[in-house]
Amino acid sequence: MGRPYAVKGRKKKRKLDEAAASDAAPPAEEAEEPTPPEEVGGEDKGEEEEEKAAAAREEEEHAAVEGLPVVPRPVDGKRRPGAIFVLERACLEVGKVGKTMQILNSDDHANYLRKQNRNPADYRPDIIHQALLAIFDSPLTKAGRLQAVYVRTEKGVLFEIKPYVHMPRTFKRFCGLMSQLLQKLSITAVGKREKLLNVVKNPVTRYLPVGARKVGLSFSAEKSVNLSDYVAKSCDDEPLVFVVGAMAHGKIDKEYTDDYIQICNYPLSAACCLNRICSALEQKWNIQ
Repeated sequence: MGRPYAVKGRKKKRKLDEAAASDAAPPAEEAEEPTPPEEVGGEDKGEEEEEKAAAAREEEEHAAVEGLPVVPRPVDGKRRPGAIFVLERACLEVGKVGKTMQILNSDDHANYLRKQNRNPADYRPDIIHQALLAIFDSPLTKAGRLQAVYVRTEKGVLFEIKPYVHMPRTFKRFCGLMSQLLQKLSITAVGKREKLLNVVKNPVTRYLPVGARKVGLSFSAEKSVNLSDYVAKSCDDEPLVFVVGAMAHGKIDKEYTDDYIQICNYPLSAACCLNRICSALEQKWNIQ
């Protein structure tokens, strides 16, 4: 008779153990499932790569813009006519990518821009870089005939570049320079306090010489001219200001220009247009 009771006791004990175990651990349905690894692909992977690349660029760029070198200026004591360039609608916009501030461009920040519903094709800081190299590499500038360069961004920020600046050759260094300029509002010369690049107040006309002839260039202009003849006919006593667009698409604002001309039957890049202007001025002033 004792044995059946013993079996019942063991069964009861087993049930109590099972109940205790069930209290200690959640049911199978409620147990936490291991978190599946996040898929890193497409845009997520692109964003991670962008952040890593941005950090690397930040280090290179900051190392490159501790100060700008100055090109030796020709000094002959003679007062000679010069040229002024205004580059309109330059695509220079600073954005925070990861933990760093970067000049946004269509190659490195495409995913970042799409995420903010922006068109990456509109972010082309390489255009203004090439345009500035066209000016500062020209014999016109090396002969000391460049008076000033003004750049206005798509956001309306206006800054001045001194004519004796040694412009960065590589795109990364240039972006680092522009990023620092737009955040600190000025860039000084190496070992000096002289401001070589400086953000100034709008409008640009307040900085142009009195009586200067302001010439806007656009493929959409109705007046077509031979640039060499046009420049040759200008008076040396009348300073020339050339207004050129530095954007991927669109045209410049011609409200403050005195003349609005087309110099080619085909659309030209900003750099190509500026090369033509510099060549025409060099021919006029006999700069070999």
